[in-house]
Amino acid sequence: MGVERLLIPLSRSATVRQTVAYAVQSGLESSPETLSCHLVVAVPYEADVPEEQAALEEARALLERAVNWINEDAEGSETTVECETAVLGGGEYLFGPKDYARTFQAYADEHDIDRLVLDPEYQPGATAPILQPLERELARCPLPFTEAPVERPAQHERLTGTASWSRFLSLFGISFAFYLILGDPTYWFDLVTGTAVGLIVALTLSHVTFSTAPTFPQSPMRVLRLVVYVPYLIFEIIKANILISLVILRPSMPINPRMTQVNARVRSGLPLLALANSITLTPGTLTVRANDQRLLVHTLIDDAREDLFDGGLERAIRFVFHGRESARIPTPRERGDTEVLNGGAEE
Repeated sequence: MGVERLLIPLSRSATVRQTVAYAVQSGLESSPETLSCHLVVAVPYEADVPEEQAALEEARALLERAVNWINEDAEGSETTVECETAVLGGGEYLFGPKDYARTFQAYADEHDIDRLVLDPEYQPGATAPILQPLERELARCPLPFTEAPVERPAQHERLTGTASWSRFLSLFGISFAFYLILGDPTYWFDLVTGTAVGLIVALTLSHVTFSTAPTFPQSPMRVLRLVVYVPYLIFEIIKANILISLVILRPSMPINPRMTQVNARVRSGLPLLALANSITLTPGTLTVRANDQRLLVHTLIDDAREDLFDGGLERAIRFVFHGRESARIPTPRERGDTEVLNGGAEE
């Protein structure tokens, strides 16, 4: 056999080292003259946004470590072992398992890959884990793949861990503050019951509420930026109310309802939830569905649709969660991330 080419997607999992070792071992068993290992890291967000630079550095560091692992595992072998590395998806958003499978297949087609070796604990650098099996989408692709038979470590997260404490304290603070807003913060009974409710909520839900652990001092800064964002959101709501009122008062009632799709440049999880709800709170627009970063929005009038495509709320949410530099991105219209779905044409 001449050359065998393996594609090995990497992520920061507990079994990535075992997966690389299995890929090398299984490749050498067929005794090829050359074993070409293609190590790739799929980046789920655009590489040119400021908050993703750290993720890119981590991806490159992981690729360097994996190359060293392969050199160690192939030491003494008569087969020539080559390594190629790449970061995939840096120019687009990868939303779910279908996008990852499509990206891996495209790379395999370009480099004449024979087989993909999949880490069973593979998780890309997304905010939340992939919930649907990636294996199901890979099975629909012509690229053969093998799941590495690794030993999966038991995952027992201790409450006393640093990440767990940050989740616990953050959720307790949110629950306690919300309880006092609904009650009376000056009444001792509400303070006691609010503390009890906050503890119960934090103990039972802190591990599932946050997809990543809140960090300090980033979290207080986000709270401060949220305080700045609320008046902006109120202004947008008032402006939209005025526009809708003017349309209603006109005898011709110039409404133009349309279903639109916007690929938002915000992470999934809490930022996407904040954006979807901000859009819904603004009269004239209603978020019907949020599928990863794809927002399906019903717009009632042309002005509401234009404001949505101008991306003011999107930039404001990016400001809240990532800072001022991250808010300086092209609008959804400029990026080509907008689409009118039911018969309309974007002007």
